[in-house]
Amino acid sequence: MTSPRPNSLVLYKNRPAKLLQSGDKLEIKLEDGRHLKVRPKDVALLHPGPVDNLSELKPQFGDVETAWELLAGSRTSLPELAELIFEAYTPATAWATWELVLDGLYFYGEPDAILAVSAEQVAQTKADRAAKTAREQAWIEFIDRAHQGQIEPDDQVYLRDAESLAFGRVERSRVLHALNISETPETAHAWLLKTGAWDETTNPYPSRLGLPASSSAVELIDLPHEERLDLTHLAAFAIDDEGSQDPDDALSLEGSRLWVHIADVAALVPPDSPADLEARARGANLYLPERTITMLPSQATRLLGLGLSEISPALSMGLDVNDEGEVTHLEITPSWVKVQRLSYEEVETKLDQMPFQPLYQIAQTIQARRRANGEISIDLPEIKIRVIDGEIVIKPLPSLRSRDLVREAMLAAGEAVARFAARQGIPFPFTTQDAPESYDFPDTIAGHFARRLTLRRSQLTSMPGPHAGLGLDIYAKATSPLRRYSDLVVHQQLRAYLRGSRLLDTQQILERVGAAEAIEGDVRRTERLSRQHWTLVYLMRRPDWQGQGVVLEKRGPRSLILIPELDLETQLHLREDLPPDSTVALKLNRVNLAELDAHFRIVAE
Repeated sequence: MTSPRPNSLVLYKNRPAKLLQSGDKLEIKLEDGRHLKVRPKDVALLHPGPVDNLSELKPQFGDVETAWELLAGSRTSLPELAELIFEAYTPATAWATWELVLDGLYFYGEPDAILAVSAEQVAQTKADRAAKTAREQAWIEFIDRAHQGQIEPDDQVYLRDAESLAFGRVERSRVLHALNISETPETAHAWLLKTGAWDETTNPYPSRLGLPASSSAVELIDLPHEERLDLTHLAAFAIDDEGSQDPDDALSLEGSRLWVHIADVAALVPPDSPADLEARARGANLYLPERTITMLPSQATRLLGLGLSEISPALSMGLDVNDEGEVTHLEITPSWVKVQRLSYEEVETKLDQMPFQPLYQIAQTIQARRRANGEISIDLPEIKIRVIDGEIVIKPLPSLRSRDLVREAMLAAGEAVARFAARQGIPFPFTTQDAPESYDFPDTIAGHFARRLTLRRSQLTSMPGPHAGLGLDIYAKATSPLRRYSDLVVHQQLRAYLRGSRLLDTQQILERVGAAEAIEGDVRRTERLSRQHWTLVYLMRRPDWQGQGVVLEKRGPRSLILIPELDLETQLHLREDLPPDSTVALKLNRVNLAELDAHFRIVAE
């Protein structure tokens, strides 16, 4: 094409422009009236003109398909193609022809070198465009239905967008944006519930906090052939809540010696093995009302759970406890044990029988020493909530002496192991807790609640120190290696020391437990939110629920109230200021499941 002259039609950034003046720089006028000076190489001639006004470039009608068929396999120019399609080469037909090239369905190329698209590609492009048009129309129809609260089975493809936001996997939702709904996980959850796409049984919190949806499935090594102390002659008891699936501790009595047997997890999960790395990334077992997601593969529980086989491998700790509740001697040894599984309720009825009576006496002695050393006791109502075959079962956890028995034995083992590690110079994850400034509150529900608020967070550290809440001068979590990664690290160190193997150094310990502890915080938060979720579902299914609440404290214009039978806190405006520990009769008002909020009102008793 020749160099453009004033009043010719040129192409600038794929839009039409009128050339006003030539020279080293070309002055052009755009569709919106703006004048620009551009380089000659930045424009291409479409028509020599003259063109008076760009508004002359109106849509044209011609035989496009015939021209395309005639040009199959050949090359042409813009003027020739305009003549072929529109039977005239004018500014208007030149621009209309170039728009066809830009569209790309039948033609492609440059103004001076235009080619016809193959028949196969035209067919494919038409199919793609038809599919796109259908998708756009389907989207418009879906949004229209969604505005009216009507969702159809085929809408699942759109619902996944909102589900991803509700699960916390993305931060935006095209659906919610189109519906002019704020884009948060809570609003997405509420919308899915409202439309019926979700029901109340969907628990979004594990996914929302980024936790795995299934248990570990890595392979374990075989149990090593090694010398183990045969303690199968001792009666050993794994005492836990009814329905517990991962028994990892048991108790025995040999004369006056207390034996604490712990599942020997480190025997199958050495440091930096695939199972160890997986457990470290998970931090701890995730206990949800509807299921349990474990940090170790199910094979670990099957092989190591105490009492799941006739004979179980254990890491046993023999504790000699004096009359002051102090451990005067500790023996740690890999062992074989024969364990009987019992529930807390079963043991509660046998505390006056052998061997539970002397076991409980030892536990009382240990507890008395901790109390004398400033143990901070917290005794608040607790529940166990489970989903069984779709039904939500909430049971109170009674304050049983059998629970005290197990707890004191495990604390004594943790203290004794920590002292052993400190004395032997074993790098170890000790658990410490600073003392609160004040914890002198009455032994009531409100008092224990206030006392709990004063407790400082416990810490995992390489330096031994006191644990104020437990009333211990030194302590390490050591009795749940199937359930907590930090306990597994303790067992890995003990096992390496006993075998004379290489120990993890302090930096390695801190890196491991630090990574696991960060994840464990999300695990515990997920458990708390999930329990609250299912508690609210329990209430939704009982719209006429009534019960008792206990006033805990005043918070601004409202009072914080605990519902003991649900272990649920709520805030209410009271007509009169009631002192802590006052009871009020409550009736369920409404539940906002997406916001994890339940509203109650006071009723006359």
